[in-house]
Amino acid sequence: MRAMVLDKPRQPLQLRDMEKPRPSKGQLLVRIATCAVCRTDLHVVDGELPASKLPLIPGHQIVGRIEEIGEEGNSNFKVGDRVGIPWLGWTDGECVYCRSNRENLCDRARFTGYTIDGGYAEFTVADARFCFRLPDHYDDVEVAPLLCAGLIGYRSYRKTGDARRLGIYGFGNAAHLIAQIALYEGRDLFVFTRPGDMETQQSAKGLGAKWAGGSDDMPPEKLDAAIIFASVGPLVPAALRALAKGGIVVCGGIHMSDIPSFPYADLWEERVISSVANLTRRDGEEFFDIAPRVPVVTKTQTFPLEQASTALDRFRSGELKDTAVLVMNAS
Repeated sequence: MRAMVLDKPRQPLQLRDMEKPRPSKGQLLVRIATCAVCRTDLHVVDGELPASKLPLIPGHQIVGRIEEIGEEGNSNFKVGDRVGIPWLGWTDGECVYCRSNRENLCDRARFTGYTIDGGYAEFTVADARFCFRLPDHYDDVEVAPLLCAGLIGYRSYRKTGDARRLGIYGFGNAAHLIAQIALYEGRDLFVFTRPGDMETQQSAKGLGAKWAGGSDDMPPEKLDAAIIFASVGPLVPAALRALAKGGIVVCGGIHMSDIPSFPYADLWEERVISSVANLTRRDGEEFFDIAPRVPVVTKTQTFPLEQASTALDRFRSGELKDTAVLVMNAS
């Protein structure tokens, strides 16, 4: 099979011919159709998240069809079924976190495209328990970005509870998807972009945001909650200052630059700062139930597999307006 492989951080991926993997007990062999590119892939490739496995095949927003089921495979799937493979690839099911419905915090968890080989390839194997059935509403390209930007974004959104006035800092892929759900559920949406980015602010207003401005602006109303999707630590105290009493700031990324110090007065009155780590299978089930009802719309730009490094370069430089999706059978 063809695969794009990371040999060392901060180097371009290499196209290789590799042996097709074989499924072990409880695993699925999946012929990959598409794999969306995520900012976490950039963090891994750029060495900001040190990979414990090298060489590594990145990618964790995988869409494909089951070609083979390993010994004692999950009877909920059959050969030919379409599945989605997300970031969370395996947990032990035994630790205190797994036994308290917090499998996303499992100490021994394994992650697709990070600690186990991922989707920048024509085939992969995955634990059947952590694969999702995908809504028929979406084709293989449309649904790929939902498998991380959508799922992690949804977990971030649910941590805001029933906040009516919701702020979103950084209006990239995850924010665009979750904004659609927030508006569908009747939230008042306030969007913060890079200062001066009028194009993105107008896009947010066109989607239905009540207000959009720069990250250095204060919203016209105090927020009940804010989600920070940009990996910029200084946005945390900025968001705290925009919160009403009892509000929450949710940091929705796996990596963020350092958070600068801020006065305790900005946190006082029961304001809360929370991070989001990974996802649970329940998050996926809930998200894939609501997404086609909204319906959540994705915006994508496709690349053939061998142009994975080009897609990452354009993502890194900010040239991509839509989510890059690698297509395995592109001519």
